[in-house]
Amino acid sequence: MSHSDTTLAPDTTLAPDSALAPDIRGRGLAAVIYVLYLGSIMAVITAPIGVLIAHLRRGRVSPMADTHLQFQIRTFWLGALGGAIALVAWNLLGWIGAPSWTSWTLGYGFFTACLIWTIGRCGVGIQRLMSARPVENPRSLLFGGAAVRLDD
Repeated sequence: MSHSDTTLAPDTTLAPDSALAPDIRGRGLAAVIYVLYLGSIMAVITAPIGVLIAHLRRGRVSPMADTHLQFQIRTFWLGALGGAIALVAWNLLGWIGAPSWTSWTLGYGFFTACLIWTIGRCGVGIQRLMSARPVENPRSLLFGGAAVRLDD
C-alpha cells in the first residue's frame, strides 16, 4: 500500500455551495418595510418612510427581494391613490348636499377596506419573504398573484 493510497482527499462536503444557496440580499430590508407599512395603521408617517426606503434600495438587492420592494412601492402608491379618490368623493358628497351619513359610510367603508387590503398585502408579502420566495406578480392590484385562502 503506497503512501498516496492512505492520504485522504480533502473534504469538500463541508464547503458551502453558493450555487445552491438562494440570494437573499435585501430580505431584512424588505421585512423592515413591511413592518413600517403595518405600523402606519397606528402612525401614518411610517408608510412614507417605508416607500422612500423601497425607492432608494430598489435595484440594489437580490432579484427576489426586488420583487418585494416593487410590491411595497405599488402598495403605497395604490393606497395613496385610493385615499385621494375617497377624499374627492367625500368632498363631492358634501358639496352636492348629500346626507352626512353617506359621507360617514364612505369614510368608514374606505378606511376598513384599505386596512384589510394593506394587512392582506403585507401578510402575503411577509409569508413569501420568510420563505425566500419572490412576489409572483408585484404589479398586481390585489395580493401579488397569491391565492389567499382562510383555511391555511
